[in-house]
Amino acid sequence: MLNQAPILYQRASNLTILVGLLLIAVSAYLGRIPVFLFLNTDGGAFMDQFFKWTTWGAEGWVWIPYLIVLVTWFKKDIKLIVLNFLLSTLITQISKHVIWDDITRPILSGIPLNQIHTVPGQVTHAYNSFPSGHTATAFTLFLLTVYLFPTKWVFAVGVIYAIICAYSRVYLGQHFPMDLGGGMLVAVLSMQLSMHTISLL
Repeated sequence: MLNQAPILYQRASNLTILVGLLLIAVSAYLGRIPVFLFLNTDGGAFMDQFFKWTTWGAEGWVWIPYLIVLVTWFKKDIKLIVLNFLLSTLITQISKHVIWDDITRPILSGIPLNQIHTVPGQVTHAYNSFPSGHTATAFTLFLLTVYLFPTKWVFAVGVIYAIICAYSRVYLGQHFPMDLGGGMLVAVLSMQLSMHTISLL
């Protein structure tokens, strides 16, 4: 399987690239602040709690149960999974803290704070905005899972999971939409680099 990516994986990868580039292009054309304010809406108490909890679905620690389940239960390739985790994390953190370390998050972007919807109980971060690490994690897991389990229902559930986790970062006032686009491109890059590296081993 590692020598020839399934068709569904290619579709998932193409979709991720398309949406990622679209978010970056629209933000560059219209401005990252107007696009953020358009999507950072107050959905009420239920949506506040929904996105407060769903954002946890893309925290870095989700790799641990993911790895355990896939390796022990499904006997999937541990090298590919671990390499994706390492590359996704490294690319994201180097981008955030070295390459684009001066890009601020919404609360320090000059937007009046009363215009930014945030959720009580959530710590709103101020720095290292681009790219979104949660989005990179969510879409890396989506792409990797579709690659390992190339079925239509995995694709459908995976893309819904990834989109919800990514959007939660804008809803909670943590990231600009262009940051989500960057995270999506990180996911594709880490997956492609992982597959290429494994093929050389």
